[in-house]
Amino acid sequence: MTDSPCPTTTAVEWDQRYRTLADKLPDGTPSAALVTEVGDLPPGTALEIGCGVGADAIWLAGRGWRVTALDVSRVALDRAEARSRQAGIEVDWTCARLEDLALPPNGFDLVTAHYPALLHSPGQDAERALLAAVAPGGTLLVVHHADVDVEKAKSYGFDPADYLGHDDVVELLGDGWDV
Repeated sequence: MTDSPCPTTTAVEWDQRYRTLADKLPDGTPSAALVTEVGDLPPGTALEIGCGVGADAIWLAGRGWRVTALDVSRVALDRAEARSRQAGIEVDWTCARLEDLALPPNGFDLVTAHYPALLHSPGQDAERALLAAVAPGGTLLVVHHADVDVEKAKSYGFDPADYLGHDDVVELLGDGWDV
C-alpha cells in the first residue's frame, strides 16, 4: 500500500463513516456504469479515485488492468486490501487525495471516479489533477448523483456546491475530448 499524507479532517471523517456504516457498505459488486462503459476496453493502466472498499478496483485488476486505487480513508483501504488479497488480485492501494498524488508523466489509460468528493479550490487543484490523470487517448469515466436534494444534503453537513459536479467536469473538457 502506498501512503501520502491524507488530509486530517477529511480522512478522519471518511474513516468514521466507514467504521460506523460497516453493515451498509457495498457488497463487492462493481458499479454497473463501470462494467457497461469499460467492459470492452483493452486493459492498461487505471486510476480509481475514491475507491472505498475496492469493488471496482478489484474488478478492473481481475480483468488485467494495472490499477492504482485512491482513497483518503485508511479504514476503507484496509478493507479493500484485505478483499483483494483474499481474491488473489494485486492493486496499488494509495491513501491520498487526488490533488496530492504524484501522477505518472503520461497519466492513466482509464481514470474513473464514482460520486467523487473533489473539493473546489481557488487554484482548481482537483479539476487540474483530474484532467492531468488521463493519458492522451485515455478514458475518463465520472459518475455523479442525479437530482441531488441540496437542502437535505446540507442538513447532513454536506453542501454539493463545495464539490466538483457533473457540469463542472463537462465544462473542463475542451475540443480534445470525445464525449
